[in-house]
Amino acid sequence: MVYQLERGIMRQVPEVALPIVLDRTAGGSLPNQIAESIRHLTASGVLRAGEPVPSSRALARHLGVSRGTVIVAYDQLLAEGWLVAIAGSATSINPQLPRAWAAPPAVSARGASRPQEVPRIDLRPGRPLQDEVAGPSWRAAWRVAAAAPVGVSVPLLGWPGLRAAVVEHLRRLRGFNCEPDRVAVTAGGREGLSLLLHASGAKDVGVEDPGFPSLRRVLHRRNAIIRSLPTDDQGLVTTKLPETEPPEAVIVTPAHQYPFGGTLHIDRRLALLEWARRHGVLVIEDDYDSELRYASEPLPALASLDADQVALLGTFSKTLTPALATGFVVLPRHLVAAVEAVRGDLGQPVSLVTQRAVAEYLASGGLARHTQRMRRVYRRRRNQVVAALAGLTGVRVSPMDGGLHAVVQFDRDERSVIDALRMQGLAVASLGEYWASEPPGSQRGFVFGFGGVSDADLAEGLATIRATLGGRPSTIGRPASPHRAPGAAPDQPS
Repeated sequence: MVYQLERGIMRQVPEVALPIVLDRTAGGSLPNQIAESIRHLTASGVLRAGEPVPSSRALARHLGVSRGTVIVAYDQLLAEGWLVAIAGSATSINPQLPRAWAAPPAVSARGASRPQEVPRIDLRPGRPLQDEVAGPSWRAAWRVAAAAPVGVSVPLLGWPGLRAAVVEHLRRLRGFNCEPDRVAVTAGGREGLSLLLHASGAKDVGVEDPGFPSLRRVLHRRNAIIRSLPTDDQGLVTTKLPETEPPEAVIVTPAHQYPFGGTLHIDRRLALLEWARRHGVLVIEDDYDSELRYASEPLPALASLDADQVALLGTFSKTLTPALATGFVVLPRHLVAAVEAVRGDLGQPVSLVTQRAVAEYLASGGLARHTQRMRRVYRRRRNQVVAALAGLTGVRVSPMDGGLHAVVQFDRDERSVIDALRMQGLAVASLGEYWASEPPGSQRGFVFGFGGVSDADLAEGLATIRATLGGRPSTIGRPASPHRAPGAAPDQPS
């Protein structure tokens, strides 16, 4: 920042950082060099249409030339139409220049420019409704966090206030008692899983099939061996867990199997834990969507049955916002030191201010009240989905006892239906993407979310889905089992 004395008052003048280099040995005059540099910076998108340029005095000081030299350059650019000058406003790049110069071009992963298709209505799953988050309790929590001292060292596993708040949160909402020193703060579910894999050294991991694709991508990044574990309408099929050469770890979603939504009942939970103890397998419980249940209160955590065998992976991305990028892992006692050592090498990815704000929000009861409000909103939307898709022949809709998404299955070509929706500006996710193995031929469909859009967009999206699938009687209830023979009777609802 440069300081100038003006009429006896010291004022701050922003420094100029334009990448203009003058060659005093070249044949061209200095004003021409300045003008040509600004033309090039505008054409390349560094300077954008409508953006102000530095004052002649500031640019002259930056370049080490006289102010008159810059004025001559600016006058030339004004005459050519590159710059515009309006009385009372800063001289700016002409706002009428082509839109291509108003913002940098979109670039693909390979570096080639290409237009990006943006859906008119995005119903891809995984996004909560975020408009309701920033209420009085939320804003108060951030004010408290921002006002706290910043010169504080944060323990490797996270700020103690947040770890204690997570413990109380789990006790009240999940019926799970644990100690704060077993809680590690993470930057979300995927970062928490990566931390567990680092600390445990597990490279052979069993996953539910179908299951959560983003967690499988973490395993791929770590070059882990991925074992497909079969599921049915009640979640993981524990009778088919491998007894010879079992994996070192398994990832399960007992509260809300993803994507079909089945709940792992107590007999299977006990069987899973007994198998894990017998073979020394680490059970990683993904607590995805556990608080967002509509048919009952949130179910107890699997970790509450065996805290020494189960690591509980949690996040606030669905109840609050993915932008928070904050979660936690409740660790088996034997992994605490190993996770702490990994944190010592990799560092804590969540800022102290964020940790304090989340802790304050939890302690004030703000999260509990917000979750209760959002359950009512999502329950209404879930009922809206069921009503909108009723009456469609050959269409099966998963029961949606919880969560923010629905699974729609049908007997038509999956890609043609998804493409038809895309052509109408509607984005959904392919059901086939959720399988680690080759999906059975009967498992054709798509997954869509009903959390992260407005009421108007959801209504329009559901009308588009219904019109695309056609209007004949449907099955709203349990999806066809991945292991049931075609034409077999569906399982009884549990």
